[in-house]
Amino acid sequence: MSTEKSKKKPAAKKAYLTKRILVSASTRAVKKAAAETLKIKGYLLVAENDWLVKKYADGREEKISRLEKAHWPAKLNLD
Repeated sequence: MSTEKSKKKPAAKKAYLTKRILVSASTRAVKKAAAETLKIKGYLLVAENDWLVKKYADGREEKISRLEKAHWPAKLNLD
C-alpha cells in the first residue's frame, strides 16, 4: 500500500457572468461605439435630461426636441 496521497486534478473554475462584468463590458462597448461614430459621422444623438441632444465632435451640443414621458399601463401582462 502506498503512503503517497492520490493526486487529484484541481476543479476547473467556472466562469460566471456577473452584473459587474456585464455592466463593465457594455459600458466599454458603448464608449467605443460612440467614439467610432464621432469619427465617422461627426456627431452623436443622445437622450439627456429629458431632451434629445445632438453632440458634435468639436464639443458643441444642440437640443433637438424634448422627450415625452411614457405612460405605462397600471397592469403589465407578460404572457
